[in-house]
Amino acid sequence: MKTRLGCLSNKSDSYNDFSEFLPPAHETTARCLKLSTDEVVRWSESFDHLLAHKYGLAAFRTFLKTEFSDENIEFWMACEDYKKIKSSAKLVSKANKIFKEFIDVQAPREVNIDYRTRERTKEGLADPSPTSLNEVQAKVYSLMEKDSYPRFLRSKMYQDIVNRAHAQGQRRSV
Repeated sequence: MKTRLGCLSNKSDSYNDFSEFLPPAHETTARCLKLSTDEVVRWSESFDHLLAHKYGLAAFRTFLKTEFSDENIEFWMACEDYKKIKSSAKLVSKANKIFKEFIDVQAPREVNIDYRTRERTKEGLADPSPTSLNEVQAKVYSLMEKDSYPRFLRSKMYQDIVNRAHAQGQRRSV
């Protein structure tokens, strides 16, 4: 609890809030993944590029936590996992879990969707298939792409990541 309160008292856009997902600056071993400036800049080219990159996704998740809206990316990731399930019993179980956690009215991590989408999703989950969550996932994706993603690209966090990648690149080329 003390840690959570301490985090709230800090400025939410400070570098310390999100540096933990990056490779340590002092590590130079070959096994340590280094971010190139090109990779980091590519995140700004499309939301898909950002989500497809391990560190891009981690950075975006961390950013959403600072904005208290990480339920959106957590929901999107749960849907991605859901689509990969082959067993119908596991599909039902995972669908119910996702619904209770993210979609149901008063869910602990409720995503912001309209009533009609919520009801259609509820009906579709009566007999779940791998595509049952596609509509609601697309709405949450669109919300993040149009709202959170542009703010992420303007954030001090993203600018710090670009600058750090650039500095690492300069050190390597020397």
